[in-house]
Amino acid sequence: MSERSSWQPTAPLRATGNLFGFALDVFRALPRRPFQWREFLQQAWFLASVTIVPTALVAIPFGAVIALQVGGLIKQFGAQSFAGAAMVLAVVREAAPIATALLIAGAGGSAICADLGSRKIREELDAMRVLGIDPLHRLVVPRVLGAMFVAFFLNGLVSVVGVIGGYIFNVILQGGTPGAYLASFTALAQLPDLWAGEIKALVFGLIAGIVASYKGMNAGGGPKGVGDAVNQSVVITFMLLFFANFVMQAIYFQVVPPKGA
Repeated sequence: MSERSSWQPTAPLRATGNLFGFALDVFRALPRRPFQWREFLQQAWFLASVTIVPTALVAIPFGAVIALQVGGLIKQFGAQSFAGAAMVLAVVREAAPIATALLIAGAGGSAICADLGSRKIREELDAMRVLGIDPLHRLVVPRVLGAMFVAFFLNGLVSVVGVIGGYIFNVILQGGTPGAYLASFTALAQLPDLWAGEIKALVFGLIAGIVASYKGMNAGGGPKGVGDAVNQSVVITFMLLFFANFVMQAIYFQVVPPKGA
């Protein structure tokens, strides 16, 4: 009887509501002053240091796989001259934001969650509240903004490295023409595609920062609880990122018509 009563079917809904409530609290704390510039710069530098090298290394195979797949597909249709355009479109619009999101959530988000979780189990957050310091404003807001800031620039890095990697693999392995590859950049791609990728990166960084901070500040049960919170934050972030990517891409196709349409 006790086991049956301990199971609550509304627990997932309550957890979802708590997460969205936490996000609203973060949004309300954003314009509060004074802004923690030192904490923001430290967190942005830390996130960049743990993600920039893995992101650059991940961008190379991303570009290579897309070049091989897209190059082989358009070769079957006899449209080799559009290899560069298709490559840029795939990398800038989809691959770069997704790769950035995975690294921000996996490396940066887990570090944020572990840091806040360790502060939670050491009761540092409770001590800050006793002293009249809001942990949300002092710790969470700089980390969320730092994740967004780093994600924005990492997306640009992935785009550049991915396009260069695609160019190398298309020209060397698939026998493409360098001039045709470069000349076709603007055939299908357009400037709104780049801005759409950057906006996606900002949203992905926001989601990763909020989820990691929420799970970290609500961790419990000692070190094991912190580890469980880190794992949960990464899984939840991945799920939300792919859902958000679908929604934003659907909206983008409705707002910005394809080039030439």
